[in-house]
Amino acid sequence: MKRNLSLWLAFPAMAGLIAFALPSAIAQQAPAAAQPTGKIHGQVLNPTGQPQQGGTVGLSTDGGTTEKFTFPVDQTGSFSGEAAPGSYSLIYRAPNTAKGQFTDEIKNVKIVAGQDLEQNDDMGRPEYLAKMTPDQRKQLEDLKSQNAEAMKANVLIKKLNDDLKVVDQDQKDVDSAPQMAAQQLGASAQASDVDAKAQEIKAAKYADIETVMTKDTQLKPDEALLWVKLGFAQSGEKKYDDAVTSYKKAIDLEQATKKPRLEVIGVAEAGLGEVYARTGKVPEANAAYDAAAKDDPTRASIHLRNEAVIFFQEHNTTAQVDAANEAIKIDPNDAILYYIKGQGLVGNATIDPKTNRIVLPDDCTAAYQKYLDLDPHGQFADEVAGILQQAGQKISSSYKAPKGH
Repeated sequence: MKRNLSLWLAFPAMAGLIAFALPSAIAQQAPAAAQPTGKIHGQVLNPTGQPQQGGTVGLSTDGGTTEKFTFPVDQTGSFSGEAAPGSYSLIYRAPNTAKGQFTDEIKNVKIVAGQDLEQNDDMGRPEYLAKMTPDQRKQLEDLKSQNAEAMKANVLIKKLNDDLKVVDQDQKDVDSAPQMAAQQLGASAQASDVDAKAQEIKAAKYADIETVMTKDTQLKPDEALLWVKLGFAQSGEKKYDDAVTSYKKAIDLEQATKKPRLEVIGVAEAGLGEVYARTGKVPEANAAYDAAAKDDPTRASIHLRNEAVIFFQEHNTTAQVDAANEAIKIDPNDAILYYIKGQGLVGNATIDPKTNRIVLPDDCTAAYQKYLDLDPHGQFADEVAGILQQAGQKISSSYKAPKGH
C-alpha cells in the first residue's frame, strides 16, 4: 500500500482588516490609459504575513475615491497590470469591502513608461499596524501564533511525507530483491549466490526502513501509518515481538480517529497475521487475516491470498489449504490459490501397489486441474501437469507440454 499522509494544514486568513471610510462617491473606471504605459506587479500580504486572497488593487489619484486602473488579486495574493505614467496611491480593497471603503493605501507609487514596477502591499508594516485597535492587535497576535504552529506542523509533515516516499521505494526493492540480485551478479551466478545476495538486499532495506520509521514515530507518535511501516521492517528482520507491538499501535491509533482509514487498519491487521503465521500461531494468524478482510473489504482477496502464500512459504500444509479455501471463496479465479491448495494436499497422496502410480486425493486432483484451467501456461504449469501425468490423470485443459517433454 502506498499512502502519503494527508495532514497538510491551511493558514487562517486575517479577519477584520482595517477599513478606512471614504467620502460618499460613485467609483467609476477611467477610460483605458493612453500610450505610453508602464507596468506594475506585486503581492498583497495581510498582517499575519500570509497572501491575501482575492480583492482588487487600484491606482488612484484622489486618495481612493476613484481608481483609474484596477487589477484583480489572485489566490496567491498576486496582481499585475499596466497604467499610464504618473504618481498614484495604491488602494487595496479586500473582497466584500463595503462601498466607499478600502482596506489599505500606499501613497506615492510612481509608474514610469516602459518600466515594470514591483510594488507589494505588506500590511504587516508598522504604519499599518499602528492604526489597529487593541482588539485587532490581539486578534493578530493570536493568528500569528496559530500560523507559527501551522508552519511548524507543515515542516514536519513534509519531512514525514518525504520519508514515506523513500520507504515506499525501499518496500518495492524488498519485493524485487531476487531480480536485483540476479542483475547484479549476472547470468552465470549460482542460484545459491543469487539467493544470498537477495537476502542481503532485503536486510539492508529493512534496516533502512526501521531506522527512518523509528525516528518518525518519535516525531509524530499519533500517525498510524508510520507504525505500520515500522512493523513491516521489524517483521522482515524477524523482530516479531516488536512488530506485533507496532502493528497493534497502528490499529489502536487508526480506530480512534474520526474517519479511520480502512486500508491502514487492514494492512496492520494483515501484518499481524503474517507475524503470527511465521511464528506458528495459526489461530491468531487466521483471526488477524479474517479481521483484515472484514475491516478492509476492498482488499479482502489480497489479504487472504497473502495468508495462503505465507503459510505455503512456512510449509504449513494444513494451514495453507484452509487459507487457500477461504481465499477461493472471495476470488475463485485466482489460479495460484489452487496451486497452493494442491501443494498442501499432495502430501496425502498414496501409491497404488498394483501400478506403482501415485494416487492423488480427489480434491488435490481437482485443485491441480483448476490451476491448469485458469493458467495453462503459468509458472507452475509444467510441474502440475507432471504430477497429474504421474498419477495417470488426463489433463482437462488447454495445457500443452513444451517440446522435448
